[in-house]
Amino acid sequence: MTDALTCLAPAKLNLFLHVVGRRADGYHLLQTAFRLLDWGDTLRFRCRADGDIVRMTAVPGVPAEDDLVVRAARRLQAAAGVSQGVDIWVDKVLPMGGGLGGGSSDAATTLLALNRLWQLDWSRERLQTLGLALGADVPFFVFGRDAFAEGVGEALVPMAVPPSWYVVLAPGVSVPTAEIFSAKELTRSTEIIKMPDFAMHTTRNDLQPVVCDRYPQVAEAIDWLSQYASARMTGSGACVFAPMGDEAQARQVVAQCPERWQAWAARSLDRHPLYDWAV
Repeated sequence: MTDALTCLAPAKLNLFLHVVGRRADGYHLLQTAFRLLDWGDTLRFRCRADGDIVRMTAVPGVPAEDDLVVRAARRLQAAAGVSQGVDIWVDKVLPMGGGLGGGSSDAATTLLALNRLWQLDWSRERLQTLGLALGADVPFFVFGRDAFAEGVGEALVPMAVPPSWYVVLAPGVSVPTAEIFSAKELTRSTEIIKMPDFAMHTTRNDLQPVVCDRYPQVAEAIDWLSQYASARMTGSGACVFAPMGDEAQARQVVAQCPERWQAWAARSLDRHPLYDWAV
């Protein structure tokens, strides 16, 4: 048995995001296509015998008690009746408020890593259910495959999408998800589609017009990236992305990115790196 693990918490893209309704409790009903990327945060876990959950690295703007990584570890520890604790190091790469799922991915990686480190043998479905209480995107990362999602994002069906390289661009602003979903001008009645109907040219991100109106830096980034390929926003923003023909093109576009922004070349990922750590 190992007592330490180093794990990737991969980013995600929303290839499209439609808001198709709203529940009585205020949660929005969505349809989206989630895609994993081979790039993200790195987390390290080391068992401790005293039962404490300790985040060993500071994350600017995120107190340890509020961190989804710590909350995920404590929730799993309590639900499974585990006496062990864990030290957690977080190397943040993904921009916060970027729509790349950084916090949710970190939480899912924590659940999967501790499932192995603590030798719990929990099922994937059980971890997804636990993760939903932490955030709507957490179940997808535990699910661990490209997926067509409905509901609040928790109803997942595996989806086969051809491999691709992407350019992901961060325009230097953080967009609060709650602000965008509560906007009066947000369209909440997009027609429901079937998974086989999904295509880039027939879909959109319903949150994008709201974000672009309130955060013109996002609109500017989309305009710049659109000169190379069809670009759109992921999630509730602020990051934008575009598919590229190959790695060389992706890296060439990244090299031309204006200095005021950050850009990355990233490849699609068929399965989460920790996929086999749940059944």
